[in-house]
Amino acid sequence: MTDFPWLTLAIALPALGALAVALLPRERIETAKRATLGVTVATLLVVAAMAAQFAPGGERLQFTEVYPWIPRFGVNYAVGVDGIALVLILMSVVLVPLVVLAAWRENDDAPDGGKGYFALILALEAMMIGVFAATDVFLFYVFFEAMLIPVYFMIGRYGRGDERRAAAIKFLLYSLLGGLLMLAALIGVYVYGDTFLWSELVGDSGALAGIDPTAARWLFLGFFVAFAVKAPMWPVHTWLPTAAGSSRPGTAVLLVGVLDKVGTYGMLRYCLEMFPGAATWFIWPVVVLSLVSIVYGAILAIAQSDMMRLIAYTSVSHFGFITLGVFVMTSQGQSGAALYMVNHGFATGALFLVVGFLVARQGSTAIADYRGVQTKAPVLAGMFLVSGLAGLALPGLSPFVSEFLVFIGTYAFHPVPAIIASIGVVLAALYILWMYQRTMTGPLPESMARLRDLSRRETLAVAPLVALLIVFGVYPQPLLDVINPAVEATMESVGATDPAPAVGHAEAGGGHGEGTSGGHEGEHE
Repeated sequence: MTDFPWLTLAIALPALGALAVALLPRERIETAKRATLGVTVATLLVVAAMAAQFAPGGERLQFTEVYPWIPRFGVNYAVGVDGIALVLILMSVVLVPLVVLAAWRENDDAPDGGKGYFALILALEAMMIGVFAATDVFLFYVFFEAMLIPVYFMIGRYGRGDERRAAAIKFLLYSLLGGLLMLAALIGVYVYGDTFLWSELVGDSGALAGIDPTAARWLFLGFFVAFAVKAPMWPVHTWLPTAAGSSRPGTAVLLVGVLDKVGTYGMLRYCLEMFPGAATWFIWPVVVLSLVSIVYGAILAIAQSDMMRLIAYTSVSHFGFITLGVFVMTSQGQSGAALYMVNHGFATGALFLVVGFLVARQGSTAIADYRGVQTKAPVLAGMFLVSGLAGLALPGLSPFVSEFLVFIGTYAFHPVPAIIASIGVVLAALYILWMYQRTMTGPLPESMARLRDLSRRETLAVAPLVALLIVFGVYPQPLLDVINPAVEATMESVGATDPAPAVGHAEAGGGHGEGTSGGHEGEHE
């Protein structure tokens, strides 16, 4: 059934569900919650059925659909997935129903009882699937920008604290600025390529093959800055801690766990493959920015007194690892980066949810307001520990595999960035273990005497993520089998090759292999 419109169905289900939930009467909030959960589970089943038919060794893009949308300007409704897009869509549809479960009572104090919040979740899910599935660059841009609308209201209307509206506006302004730069670059792509179809723009015979090198670099920058804001990457990261700190935990999971991956996915899919020569020219500046993000994000995470903001800053550091893996132009680095996107979504999602359950009990996100939680809530503390250890890439948990691959790929590119990046690993152990020690250990204060452990619903929301962290930590091969062919195709499209082993270079009297793609000088910029 590969000709069946799986992706369109996966996008339409939550989109129609959002409309149905929004039209329900205000007093039907329980019906709205059940309907939202039912639609997200149905979407998960549809995507799982599609994924079961994906052939890793088959065509690069599968389940493709192309229909004219605005023929006069060459715009099509075009969707399809390769291995990287598929695993990111799977990650998204796994996280959304768990967020719905976790947020079941999260917005009971809202004027509408949270009905609008659940409608926004469904609308956002449709757009998340669409942005990863789009194979028309204009369609990608539409989904990329449309995602801002539900997130803005999820933060500004349903967020926490007095600063939530300011946080929502800051998120919107940063994202719109990046989006405007992408729009300008998108116009340039059409001027030079006369098409928006991604498959017709990339490769040696693609529409952008003969583009002027200077023009290619400017177009690359337009896309890259937009993706760097979304990722977020230093120095355009400052909206994330503010937005995450003012969000409900469920919103933070989708914001950091899924939406930010659009930025790193866009770098891998669009920056590298549409402008391979320009991407090669910018390798070292991006590597330096990635290293700054890794160390700077980790240091600021250590300094935080607010748990939500701490987790947000850890993500700045983690996204530095992802962008580093993307731009070292090695197969191990890019496979690790793609796998890191998935593993980070599960690990950070679990950590945000557990912290959210803790905050719901005590009403504070301040680390100083907690102590001795493990004595009264051992299940909550255990989930917190596993999620935190995944965040510091403990061997046996899935983020370790992806981080290890990034390190291997980076070292093959050049040893110095790999050594500097290792500082982030040391700092990660410090900010995670110190947060756990301050909140979970020690004597229980009287103010927390009535603290209760996770309920059955809350456990059901977090347990699948913890299970996935363990399963893919022990056996990541199913994900890598899907990701690796897409990475190989990306490397071929960019004209990059893995450096020769260092031993071989030594025997030949050469250097250590600082280059990553011996044939880049003759690129088709």
